[in-house]
Amino acid sequence: MEQPKVLEEDAKKVREIEPLFHPCNRLEVTAPLRWLRLGWQDLKRAPRLSITYGLVVTLLCFLLTWLAWGEGNSMALFTIGIGIILLGPALAFGPYSISRQLEKGLVPQFGYCIRESGGQMRNELLFALILLVIFLVWARAASMVHVFFPISGDTGLMEWVQFLGVGTAVGALFAGLVFVASAFSLPMMLDRNSDAITSALTSINAVRKNIPAMIVWSAMIVGLVLVGFATAFIGLAIILPWIGHATWHAYKETIAPARKIKVYD
Repeated sequence: MEQPKVLEEDAKKVREIEPLFHPCNRLEVTAPLRWLRLGWQDLKRAPRLSITYGLVVTLLCFLLTWLAWGEGNSMALFTIGIGIILLGPALAFGPYSISRQLEKGLVPQFGYCIRESGGQMRNELLFALILLVIFLVWARAASMVHVFFPISGDTGLMEWVQFLGVGTAVGALFAGLVFVASAFSLPMMLDRNSDAITSALTSINAVRKNIPAMIVWSAMIVGLVLVGFATAFIGLAIILPWIGHATWHAYKETIAPARKIKVYD
């Protein structure tokens, strides 16, 4: 008769903890096409809020371009660039929150987006700090490329090819790091209230297990953003929220529910 008591006492010592990262589903290569289609549907269902987000980012791009063409504004350009990196995660929550509200059958509201974003401010700032560190290392690497491959008015064609080739390779490396860490992390923070580290590790693991689909997805993102640049940033007002809505559906399809781990104290 003593055995049940022992088992009951042992059971009280069991507690559940969150895993280091959440599991992910396997994706087919064509999955990004479905995400874009679903994202476009969300954009059409809430065009005013979605395009408002896109216009804010577009205006920031115009501001950066204006400063870049001005004289003696390099420090201001650098400062605003850092500011956009810090503000970027908070702005990205807009389309995610809109898609989340639509998923719940709600009418998307701006105040709802602000409240959800504010509730994740600590995680947003920590993730923004991670992006800032990557950005600063990226800037240092870019300056080193210029040191080893100096460019001047009389630079020949081969020197330009070497400079652009190495610079593009270095930029692609850091852009890849940012993409891998942020592909699913931001919508996961919003949806599951997870911390920045768990979200980033989950994103890295999901990208690692779905490399073909992620290559297609990243190529689509780059292609759409280039179209936005080709339209003098005007197209970004629609393209950026579209990508944001599609990213929400990418997260919902890719990241599986977490399985808590039992720990015996």
